[in-house]
Amino acid sequence: MKQLHLHLLSDSTGETLDIVAKACLAQFDEVDAIRHFWPMVRSEGHLERVLDEIEQRPGLVLYTLVNPAIRRALEQNCRRRSLYAVSVLDPVIDALSAVTGEATKGRPGRQHAMDAAYFARVDAIQFTIAHDDGLQPENWEEADIVLTGVSRTSKTPTAIYLANRGYKVANVPLVPESPPPPALYNLKHPLIVGLTTNPERLIQIRRNRLLALNQPPETDYVDMEAVSAELAFARRIFADQGWPVIDVTRRSIEETSLAVVKLVTERVEQAAQ
Repeated sequence: MKQLHLHLLSDSTGETLDIVAKACLAQFDEVDAIRHFWPMVRSEGHLERVLDEIEQRPGLVLYTLVNPAIRRALEQNCRRRSLYAVSVLDPVIDALSAVTGEATKGRPGRQHAMDAAYFARVDAIQFTIAHDDGLQPENWEEADIVLTGVSRTSKTPTAIYLANRGYKVANVPLVPESPPPPALYNLKHPLIVGLTTNPERLIQIRRNRLLALNQPPETDYVDMEAVSAELAFARRIFADQGWPVIDVTRRSIEETSLAVVKLVTERVEQAAQ
């Protein structure tokens, strides 16, 4: 493994840099990256102190800085100290400016502003947590999305991921012995999406869950025949109701969430047409 010191330097929280770094590092199996975070760098004096620290563990510097003087100071200092530095957002910002004809605002951390969208996202997260696992069916009509499926089909983590993108999500378990409330079948506003998976994969996930809880490993919860019957029960409901279905067997939470967002977008476009 090749070791790399990766310095993430920002005039804001550094969250964007962290996401970009993770996405890029995922393409390199033989690189052991040690990430160093340098957030809220908004003065040349602070920058100088950070660069002294970086010089002791040289590597790649990724940065997001909007102040021209501090950017210039960083670039000049990195050249003088033989440090390789990359501004990760410049190509996208330059392209947006060229296409739209608009100049950038040049304010650090602008994406974290506490505007209406921020509070809508907080509201979505609170709603989603309050309506986890079939809770409060009387409020499901207020949801943007309702996820449903048998136990351990990633309903809750997918709902939380979607909530962080501003969607109000309720999730409803499908259990043959305890059918969901009739309210589920009468919803008008939310998009209802069924989540399903392959029985072998579901049994593996459930076994791991039982082990984590120190529960007996052999129950109907992980019996192949019982699990297959559960999934068939859920599929019949999805088909009878005409709900879109996503197979989560080989999907990450992020991939499942993006598939749900695509369904929401298509629904909005169809309504507009």
